[in-house]
Amino acid sequence: QVQLVESGGGLVQPGGSRTLTCEASGFTLDGVAIGWFRQAPGEDGEEREGISCISFNAGGRVRETRYADSVKDRFTVSRDNAKNVVYLQMNNLKPEDTAIYYCATKCAMYAGTTYVSHYYGMDYWGDGALVTVSS
Repeated sequence: QVQLVESGGGLVQPGGSRTLTCEASGFTLDGVAIGWFRQAPGEDGEEREGISCISFNAGGRVRETRYADSVKDRFTVSRDNAKNVVYLQMNNLKPEDTAIYYCATKCAMYAGTTYVSHYYGMDYWGDGALVTVSS
């Protein structure tokens, strides 16, 4: 059974850092991609913003990482090669970063003016992790 579980959400002060974890089960990350998306609380009718993408070759090595302009140079996506886990390290957090963060088995986002799309026949999402940036 394919499953994604996010963890690491919580309250952070402006300027602080937080690391989110996306634990994948039921499939291997090798040869696929994981996208991070976010949605502000109370905006269920709005499309989730794609903010980061990490893709892997068949051997499990990182093929590329991409970031939306809104998080570039502040967020870093990575993988624990010993586990089926992807991390999103978030630094210099701002109140406008307050959102529910989701990981998914696909990427759909703009990195600058370039649209980044990765889809490998799986469309699974975690339940999300709420990050609140407030003093």
